[in-house]
Amino acid sequence: MTAMDPIVPLDPLPPLDGLAPPNRPSSGDGSVALTIIHETLYHYAARVEQAHHLAYLKPLDQPCQRLESFTLDIEPEPSHCTTETDVYGNARSIFEMYAPHDALRVSATSRVIVRPRFEGIAPEATQPWEEVAHALRYVAGGGFRREVEFTFASPYVAILSPLREYALASFTAGRPVAEAALDLMQRVYQDFTYASCSTDVSTPMIDAFTQRRGVCQDFAHVMLGCLRAMGLAARYVSGYLMSQPPPGQARLIGADASHAWVAVHCPGLGRHDDWLDLDPTNGMVPAASHAMLAWGRDYGDVTPLRGVIRGGGGHDLTVRVTVAPDHEMIGQTQRQTQQASQQHTQQPSQHSQDTP
Repeated sequence: MTAMDPIVPLDPLPPLDGLAPPNRPSSGDGSVALTIIHETLYHYAARVEQAHHLAYLKPLDQPCQRLESFTLDIEPEPSHCTTETDVYGNARSIFEMYAPHDALRVSATSRVIVRPRFEGIAPEATQPWEEVAHALRYVAGGGFRREVEFTFASPYVAILSPLREYALASFTAGRPVAEAALDLMQRVYQDFTYASCSTDVSTPMIDAFTQRRGVCQDFAHVMLGCLRAMGLAARYVSGYLMSQPPPGQARLIGADASHAWVAVHCPGLGRHDDWLDLDPTNGMVPAASHAMLAWGRDYGDVTPLRGVIRGGGGHDLTVRVTVAPDHEMIGQTQRQTQQASQQHTQQPSQHSQDTP
């Protein structure tokens, strides 16, 4: 039996002018310190005798995102747990459980400092998209380019003629690749309807494209298919988006969710790696509010938690994610500590009354 932790979509944000959404910087350079708590709970209908799990829950450590700390708590305690680096540079945790259990709790707590990574870019200065696509084609005896792998179809992203036809409206002759990709992102954002629970991980990408509706995972897969249909390199990015609570209301603990967007290779962008991140669900270029978890060809490469179990029968799944600036998390922790202390202080008197 295979269990998967699905991407839970966020409510879409309103259209934003410019390349990036406003943030609440915690330092002079615009960087934001975020605490991320991602908790997954499985309750099984029958006892699980043995389990093997694979988790992508440790955020990337990159020049634009520094991973300050990470802890992974698993209950019951696994028989074996190790963390390694996959072919794309992501951290993946592998753990095995040989003792019978009827529930599983996996909680990842991370602290990251995210810097704005696309300020000052000039999309119009990037190379024409035709030149970029041509350079990614196979040439006998040519040099190896890592980004070529992201030009091909993958298990969740097919390359289909309807996707190319849709993308052609943005990729006009000679247009700079980043400028065309930004236009495509805005069109997907405008043309597709965000509909929570309208699809799941088994829904074919072409169905979401035809229906013009889906969740963040579908938006990302559709845009990947369009970009790859044009011969460009595009990868799937999983991560988190710090949502903003309504004015005057506190951020809800556990109300945030996993998120997904894309990155397209744009030579001439003026960055060290020439990858431009695009969030078609919200029509924006990610800034310091987007924390990167992992990247790959599609969702299947970076599923937050999946595994194979023996036994178990059916199961109930709960996923809770909280993403908040450090100062809010510290305040929340202090409030929780005070509440726990008050409850602990009150308990003796209650017991004394109940005890003969």
